[in-house]
Amino acid sequence: MIARTLGFAVAVASAAAAAQTLVPYRVDGDEIRAPLTRAPADAGRGRAIVIGRDSSCVLCHVVPEPAERAMGNVGPPLAGVGARFSAGQLRLRIVDSTRINPATPMPPYYRVDDLQQVAAAYRGKPILTAQEVEDVVAYLQTLR
Repeated sequence: MIARTLGFAVAVASAAAAAQTLVPYRVDGDEIRAPLTRAPADAGRGRAIVIGRDSSCVLCHVVPEPAERAMGNVGPPLAGVGARFSAGQLRLRIVDSTRINPATPMPPYYRVDDLQQVAAAYRGKPILTAQEVEDVVAYLQTLR
């Protein structure tokens, strides 16, 4: 089940991500301090990404959204995540959670190298764009 979920997550790269070149970033300890974009992040867009089926967040995480019913329990619940982690810590977990926990089932949403079993059409393409990463970080920060 986890392998199928991860395969799905990698396979649902958005069209915007497909055309994007990765923005360089620097990992400092357990975080990426600098935003990946200069454009302001939008928590509303981030919410839509998190609860939308294209990003697959709710396949593994419970999100404190009463209207959403079908959610997974592979990953930790996201309630209170904005109080537990800084924006930089959230950013690293979205970009590449394996930097924190190499055994995590969470796919890297903004990494394209050293991935396994990626369909040819999605190779070299991140699941989320840099702006989408920032929007998700903004939304997760509201979950206090």
